[in-house]
Amino acid sequence: MADIAERKTDHLDLATSGDVGFKRTSTLLECVKLVHDALPDLDLDAIDLSSSVLGKSLRAPILIAAMTGGAARAERINLELAAIAEERGYAFGLGSQRAMLKRPEAKSSYAVRKAAPNALLLGNLGIVQATKMSSAEVSDLVSEVGADALCVHLNPAMEIVQEEGDRDFRGGLATLERLQAELPVPVIAKETGCGLSQRVAAKLRRIGIAHVDVSGAGGTSWVAVETLRAQAEKKALGEAFWEWGIPTAVSVAWVHRHGFDTIFATGGMRTGLDIARAIALGASAGGIARARAAGARNGRPERRPPLVRRRGGGAARRAAAHRLGRSRGVTPGAARARGRAERLAQPAQRLSGYLRSTGGGGCECETEDCRVSNASDDALWYNALAPGHSGFLRIS
Repeated sequence: MADIAERKTDHLDLATSGDVGFKRTSTLLECVKLVHDALPDLDLDAIDLSSSVLGKSLRAPILIAAMTGGAARAERINLELAAIAEERGYAFGLGSQRAMLKRPEAKSSYAVRKAAPNALLLGNLGIVQATKMSSAEVSDLVSEVGADALCVHLNPAMEIVQEEGDRDFRGGLATLERLQAELPVPVIAKETGCGLSQRVAAKLRRIGIAHVDVSGAGGTSWVAVETLRAQAEKKALGEAFWEWGIPTAVSVAWVHRHGFDTIFATGGMRTGLDIARAIALGASAGGIARARAAGARNGRPERRPPLVRRRGGGAARRAAAHRLGRSRGVTPGAARARGRAERLAQPAQRLSGYLRSTGGGGCECETEDCRVSNASDDALWYNALAPGHSGFLRIS
């Protein structure tokens, strides 16, 4: 069984360079279409992206999301990423501080205030560890790193696949209620790649939690990370639950209905447009992790945000389409068109299914396939290829 430093190193290596993405599940942000305004009464050069989150000013609504800590290389990576956050006015999230509890010498890997004295800094602790600690002990952990708020991460799917993982998740809700009442900083209920449901959101609001990080499905699968570390039985379990989770777009839309003060949208955010879509769904800010950490891990932290890049692989996809066409007796162009239609239709159908399952209102066309809520003029589910409907669906 690996010790915690070895596990953190494994996590860093796999999360930044391993094949640990969701294979079929997307964030479903690609199904969100922002509404065009043909008559904007504004000066483009005067647009201000700054916002206030958890009492601190951000120059842009971006969080460099929780990624690492507790391993030898983590100190350099965290310092480099924190320096970027400070320079650009982003928020910065630490990885789980559990290592500090087991190895006090690991504290240096979380000590980023020297690189980011003014940034919004989020501490991080697992719900199982927090349940076993007094509020005073948790407060000390927050104070040691100078955090402005504490993310309490909820990660049952990851833990049950992890060889060294926790199994007893009782008392989590009571722990969150205690911490939000007794800690001197805000508490953020945070998932770890599987998203927050409406039911969980309702529970959190009932106990007074005002801040969440949905960390939805569609980006890095932490179940996949643990699957690649696992042996035998646990590996088979991880393979079965590799795709487990609520897509990021759906989770944001769901939790927004419950009136949280702060919603961080993390999980598969790759571009500025993804963040804009998430904000239109109700998020306060969007978080990125893998691209930033990968650059820092390789000793080349990106100074330009990776929020404007497109995913590569076009040549490989074209070659695959050509081979597919030849093997099935259809033209490469037809194969590409059919493949694109299938790729677009599947997430649109899934998105409609998610929203219909919540018993929302009705879209503009009022067809049975389009039962969603009408509450936003800023974003629409694009469902052009869903059966029986071609058009836009308003969302809440």
